[in-house]
Amino acid sequence: MSIENIRNSIEGTISYLKANPEKAFKKGTAATAVLEKGLKVRTVGPENEVIISDMPPTVGGEGSAPTPGWFMQAALATCNATGIAMKAAREGIELNTLEVSIDTESDTRGIFGIQESIKVGPLNMRTRVRIGAEGVSEEKLHEIVKWNEKHSWCGNAICRSVPLETEIEIL
Repeated sequence: MSIENIRNSIEGTISYLKANPEKAFKKGTAATAVLEKGLKVRTVGPENEVIISDMPPTVGGEGSAPTPGWFMQAALATCNATGIAMKAAREGIELNTLEVSIDTESDTRGIFGIQESIKVGPLNMRTRVRIGAEGVSEEKLHEIVKWNEKHSWCGNAICRSVPLETEIEIL
C-alpha cells in the first residue's frame, strides 16, 4: 500500500473517531494458549492465527520455538516499526529504511522464585531504530521515532502499570 493510501486511511479513521468518540473504545480479541506437550504451547487468535512457543532444554523444554518472552520483544519491535511507518506516512514521508530491534537483560532466577527480591521478566529493554528517508532531515526522523515512543500500543502497555485480572476455572 502506498504512503498516500496509508495516510488517507489513517486520516479517515482519525476524522471518524473525532466525530464518534464513543466508537474508540473496544474490547480486544482473545489470544488463547493451550499446552500441547511438555512446555510447548500453541496460541490461537480470533482469525485462527497461530504462534507456537517453547522453552529451552535448560528448563525442560525442547527449544523447538521461540520463548514467550521473545514474542513480547517481537511484539514491541513490530508495534514500534508499524507506528513509525504510520507516522511517517501521515507526514508524507516514504521511508527507504526502517529496522527496529528490541533487546533485554533479565535475571532468570526470577521466573523460578529462587529469591523473592529478584524481579521476574526484563530488568530493562532497549529499542534500536535504524531509519532513513531520502531528502528528510535527521531531526525530522528523530521526531517521528520520539512521537512513536509516546504512542506505541505495546510500548505503553509495557511502561505503565496496566491492571491485570486472573479468572480461574478448575475442571
